[in-house]
Parts: sequence; C-alpha cells; structure tokens
Amino acid sequence: MDDKIATSAEAAEAAVLPCVHEVHTDPEACVGLTKVPAKLQQQDETKSAARWAYERLIVYIRNFEEQLDGEHEVAMGFVGGDAGVLRIEGMGYYDPDLLTFYGTDGSGARTQLIEHVSQLSVMLRAVPKAVKEKPANRIGFRLAADLDEA
Repeated sequence: MDDKIATSAEAAEAAVLPCVHEVHTDPEACVGLTKVPAKLQQQDETKSAARWAYERLIVYIRNFEEQLDGEHEVAMGFVGGDAGVLRIEGMGYYDPDLLTFYGTDGSGARTQLIEHVSQLSVMLRAVPKAVKEKPANRIGFRLAADLDEA
C-alpha cells in the first residue's frame, strides 16, 4: 500500500496526464495503445480539447493500423447517417474545439469532415487499399511522427 499523500500540485499534474486502459479478447489488439509518443506523455494544462482529442485519436489510429495486413488501410465510418466511409488521408485540429479529417470516400471523391469535440464519434474501419500495386497507406504512423517532430 502506498501511504504517500499527493500535494495539490501533484494531483493537478496527474489529472492532465493521459491514461489509457483497454481490455480485449485478443491481448495483441491493444498493445499499441501503451506505446504513447513522448509528446503525449508530457504535462500540458494549456492543451485545448481539440488538441487532446487529436493526439489520442492518433494513438488509436496507429494501433488499429498495426493490426492490418498489407492489403488494407484505415478508414473512418460515420456514425448516425448515410455519409459512408472516409479513407483517412489526413487529420488536424483547430483550437479550441474542432477536429478535421481529410480523405476520400468510396467513389474516390475528396472528402473533409469537420467535427466538434463534443460530437466526436469515430468508427475505424479496415478497407481494401486504394491502389493495389502500392504499399498500404499508414497515416497513423505519419501523424505520430509529426507529434514527435513538433
């Protein structure tokens, strides 16, 4: 048992640090969620809700991609509508509360979704890669690398 009493500063710091807990029937399915980029492990109480959501989505997208074979890429299904699926080709945020997803839909049309963080509901889907002759696109790894460079 830990008898240490946290100071209010330590409690405030712990409250802004990310924490993840996942349980799955396949133990390998959630392994990538514990590989959080260093940038996300740093305390930063000035991060907006959009930035927090953006960074955590990157971890989920990268973990999802790690489980895909070479014939599939990550896409995003829209919850609650007939908008279809967006093949994720880019993602961003606009402080304090907007996220945006760039990509193409099933017909190849350029698509952009702008979502308020309070309405965020993303379903990741595996879809056949767009160009059979090229390696599968892995946007999650690019997004995570961008966090490390920033």
